[in-house]
Amino acid sequence: MKKILTLAMALIMCVSLLCSCSSDPGDWDYLTEKGKMIIGYTLYEPMNYKDADGKLVGFDTEFAEAVCAQLGLTPEFVEINWETKETELNAKNIDAVWNGFTVDAERKEQFAFSTSYVANKQVVVVKKDNASKYTDLASLAGAKCAAEKKSAGETAILTTDAIKSNEYIPCDKQTDVLTEILSGTVEFGVLDYIMVRAMIGAGTDYESLVMIESIELPPEEYAIGFRKNCPDTVAKVNEAIKAIVENGKMAEIAEKYGLTDQLAPGVKK
Repeated sequence: MKKILTLAMALIMCVSLLCSCSSDPGDWDYLTEKGKMIIGYTLYEPMNYKDADGKLVGFDTEFAEAVCAQLGLTPEFVEINWETKETELNAKNIDAVWNGFTVDAERKEQFAFSTSYVANKQVVVVKKDNASKYTDLASLAGAKCAAEKKSAGETAILTTDAIKSNEYIPCDKQTDVLTEILSGTVEFGVLDYIMVRAMIGAGTDYESLVMIESIELPPEEYAIGFRKNCPDTVAKVNEAIKAIVENGKMAEIAEKYGLTDQLAPGVKK
């Protein structure tokens, strides 16, 4: 009798599990049912940033708006802590990481990615006064450095032989890295080329900082990050990207934010 009761309970549990799984909509159904896509971002010029009136603007902001318009979804932008982006995504607090998100082998294990849309690289930034001191990777050995937590810059520091043993300060935001360099807390930072090009130099808050052009780190590409195992969502987004490439909207947004030359090959008309 006890064995029969145990088997019956196990059968009920299996049926309950199957029912709960079948009633859980796929990721694309989940988005269309609520009618919006919640987009996780950090403040990062020229991708997502606030203009003089406090409005969120930027290449990724307008790109997301254009894609969502194609999909019939309303974009909702939520500022996140970059270090916890995967947690936020899997908890469904956001539906996409859309903020100059570098694709790499490790991240492909954690996220589903759209078509790559911008070519980028990591660069070394120092004070102008130190530009002649730091001219190659070997000269950076032993110098205190910084990068954003869980960023491609951090990966570059921790995996590049010449600098991986340096004293390293992880920062919450890429802009915090610039502040650390400016204040002299660190000697150099490793950051996204796209952001550095927009945020340092004459007329900026960081005009005393420079990028060391002679130091080359591996190239990379940006894509939109989604929850793992959601092929329908990725396919729909890729179709929408293709549509705004063909109708010229992608080129228009890129030109507006000075990224025409940085568009990835797959999204150039």
